[in-house]
Amino acid sequence: MIVKLLPLLIGFCIDLLVGDPHEIPHPVVWIGRLITFLEKKLRSVFPKSAAGEKAAGVVLWLIVVIVSTGTSWLILSLCQKISLIFRIAVESIMCWQILAIRDLRVESMKVYDELQKGSLLKARKAVSMIVGRDTDRLDVKGIIRATVETIAENSSDAIVAPLIFMAIGGAPAGFFYKAVNTMDSMLGYIDYPYTYFGRFPAKADDVCNFIPSRMTAVLMLLAGNFLKLDVANGWRIFKRDRYKHASPNSAQTEAACAGLLDVQLAGNAWYHGVLHKKPFIGDPLREIETGDIPRTCSLMYVVSLIMLFLCCIIIYFLF
Repeated sequence: MIVKLLPLLIGFCIDLLVGDPHEIPHPVVWIGRLITFLEKKLRSVFPKSAAGEKAAGVVLWLIVVIVSTGTSWLILSLCQKISLIFRIAVESIMCWQILAIRDLRVESMKVYDELQKGSLLKARKAVSMIVGRDTDRLDVKGIIRATVETIAENSSDAIVAPLIFMAIGGAPAGFFYKAVNTMDSMLGYIDYPYTYFGRFPAKADDVCNFIPSRMTAVLMLLAGNFLKLDVANGWRIFKRDRYKHASPNSAQTEAACAGLLDVQLAGNAWYHGVLHKKPFIGDPLREIETGDIPRTCSLMYVVSLIMLFLCCIIIYFLF
């Protein structure tokens, strides 16, 4: 049990203290490069038809998942032949790189800092680094809304989901999840040229995040008690609005967050020059404000700590 628990605890603590130094090569960047390389190759091999692109997307997904999971498993197996302590040390580094708690806060607070300075252009630039939507049309409230939404959604994608997978299957399972999630981020769009090519990667991500997204939303509501947020409204909006999204998962955490903060999130957004009409999530009991960014970051941190405690329980009973 200790062998399974230590890498997760050490990796979690390193991530909180250090984050992801940009000068160190990151495995997710390598996964992204593999996806880009395979996309070009497979598009040239498979027929340029709906069926051909769907098949290419499935093949890409399988290759990326096998390479990402298998490579980490092989490295850890070789490390264990050298020393159990060496394996724990290497797996701790892997767990650190799979998580993104500190970085999510750091990048979000860059948006907050620019808004505090009154620099709309720099705030748009900062928020463009953490969201997939077009940011050149966003006003101040739109920037805040986009930042709060990405913190809420990534509380599941970048923290709770990876922790669940690592608690069950160690770093290899964590890399399996990161591969699935990265493919969805890069390919999972309904617009051309990913309408068919990204279909399977998007659906696979929906399946992998089905439980984590709902668990994260509930943990947010629990964490709201510690932060003196509007928990009653959080539950009300969560139950009412958690399916107001094309994805079965994204609105789960956004609804809980909107309710806790007493603000309205979501609404129409531009992606790659195309307007996507979306319903609002939550009620505008008050106007969204810059202070909602650090509030959501605090919510994310409390959720992370609660989830770490739950992972310790999962490992205890599984191993």
